Amino acid sequence: MNNGDQRRLNGELEEDEEDEENNDGLAAWERAYADERSWESLQEDESGLLRPIDNQSLQHAQYRRRLRAASTTRIQKGLIRYLYIVIDLSKAASEMDFRPSRMGVVAKHVEAFIREYFYQNPLSQVGLVTIKDGVAHILTDLGGSPESHVKALMGKLECSGDASLQNALDLVQGYLNQIPSYGHREVLIMYSALSTCDPGDIMETIQKCKKSKIRCSVIGLSAEIFICKHLCQETGGSYYIALDESHLKDLILEHAPPPPAIAEFAIANLIKMGFPQRAAESSVAICSCHKEAKVGDGYTCPRCKARVCELPTECRICGLTLISSPHLARSYHHLFPIVPFDEVSLSLFIDQQNKLPKACFGCQQSLLGPGNKPGLHVSCPKCKQHFCLDCDIYIHESLHNCPGCDSTRHSKIPTANEG
Repeated sequence: MNNGDQRRLNGELEEDEEDEENNDGLAAWERAYADERSWESLQEDESGLLRPIDNQSLQHAQYRRRLRAASTTRIQKGLIRYLYIVIDLSKAASEMDFRPSRMGVVAKHVEAFIREYFYQNPLSQVGLVTIKDGVAHILTDLGGSPESHVKALMGKLECSGDASLQNALDLVQGYLNQIPSYGHREVLIMYSALSTCDPGDIMETIQKCKKSKIRCSVIGLSAEIFICKHLCQETGGSYYIALDESHLKDLILEHAPPPPAIAEFAIANLIKMGFPQRAAESSVAICSCHKEAKVGDGYTCPRCKARVCELPTECRICGLTLISSPHLARSYHHLFPIVPFDEVSLSLFIDQQNKLPKACFGCQQSLLGPGNKPGLHVSCPKCKQHFCLDCDIYIHESLHNCPGCDSTRHSKIPTANEG
């Protein structure tokens, strides 16, 4: 072996040793992402062959189970919610068992949750609280602007010190006690630590929250903690531990739809609301929200004529709740939800192949799979129109109206007028 071959061989050995050292230094989750674990995306079919997992069918089956569970009982729900999101920014949130860190993953999914929350609850308000160094800080007050909450959250992502669950509960309990009786008081805690550093008896604070009818829920990013479980049991909330990032996303989005109303708040009462007019583009007025002069872009309170920047909100001058008609219409989707569609069995599709439609009524895409084999789809129990899985999810989660039922209803109007 000549000197050139020997140097090349030595160089390859050194590179192999460096790669082994780098792999040994990786954490478990880093090795999982590096290897991609592609074998987990395969499953065995009836004939014993491996084929890719149909993630769309699995996700749709999970979605339909949630839909059936929500529609089995007709319960009154709270449409005007006041929610504080408490985010643990102690040193435990800097752990990297979630990629890139617990803090980064929580911030990303809290941002998505805030936008979804306001889409499903246009009359509700959210506030942000952070806990670090044993102290709870108000990041944003209760408000109806998702952009202001997201901007404030992304600017304060720093971890330090210990978490204090009692200080956070004392802080939000003091603010939520001022909420009117028709408002539903809630706290959602994103907790990363395995302990809580409290200045007093946290059991007394939990009883205060229970007395104030504040529903407290906790999503843990580490192991289960007794005090968090006790808090949720006493106040009627839920406590779950996130197994991975996708599970965390599902857990936090479960809090977006309105929860069942507490029995004492389920009494019907009338609420005064105002529908302000949009200000002219050239008008100049002092905004009551920011205490500064603004040109155009704003709304005028119908009672005291004060200027506000965005809706929904509460007038800072007279206290009137200000909303727009689309906000009110969107809130009624939870009062009159669309019934779940029925799954069309493959045997029925084969038996009546010439009678059943072969295209989705919503998007006009084919309902047949590869080789003209019938694919999984659903039908509306009222109008009997057939829809694909994507349209089923879109109708129930975004549109809130069945296109088949609406087209049937509109087609009957001219006939009735002629008669």
